[in-house]
Amino acid sequence: MARGGQGLARVAVVVRAGAAPLWWSGVCAAGIGVLPPGATGRRIGVLAGAALFLVSAAAMALVRRGRYRALARGAARAGKYDVLQDRAVTMRNWRRGHRWWLLSAFAVALGSSFAVPAAGGMLLAGLGAGLRLKAAWIGRRERAGETLLWVRVDWLDRRGGGPAGKPVKGLRGTGVAAGDAAPGGARRRTAALV
Repeated sequence: MARGGQGLARVAVVVRAGAAPLWWSGVCAAGIGVLPPGATGRRIGVLAGAALFLVSAAAMALVRRGRYRALARGAARAGKYDVLQDRAVTMRNWRRGHRWWLLSAFAVALGSSFAVPAAGGMLLAGLGAGLRLKAAWIGRRERAGETLLWVRVDWLDRRGGGPAGKPVKGLRGTGVAAGDAAPGGARRRTAALV
């Protein structure tokens, strides 16, 4: 980086990157997994899956919130020479880094359907929903503080995740117009031309 600048990735985008792959792989695994009757029967499997969905979504949405709050409170202003990473690059890095984990989780969710139909897939879908809820919560904090939160790319783990992990010493902040992602990590909508 020129003149001591750092590469920065949006915290909400890193959190949100796993939401869609987990959600869709979970929905597919649950849809396929409901076909075999399994050891417990479909009804029990779907009820167990619904409970797992709710618990995993809540757990994923609430875990480490205190750490995120503490890092957000101490966020320093981004420097003039810091480079803001595109949303697409951040998403691609996370998904490439986690692709084997995602494939393994999908295979385990499908395999578990022979014991408890649909439950494994619903658990995966719950994890994806929880990540989406957490990104939305970060987005609300960003709007309230009128500051987008960024993390140094070199502080993320080797798979492109962990925006609140141990190596992260602090966050950087910019105005809400910076970067190509809206508060919460969603793709920024461009104004319609009149």
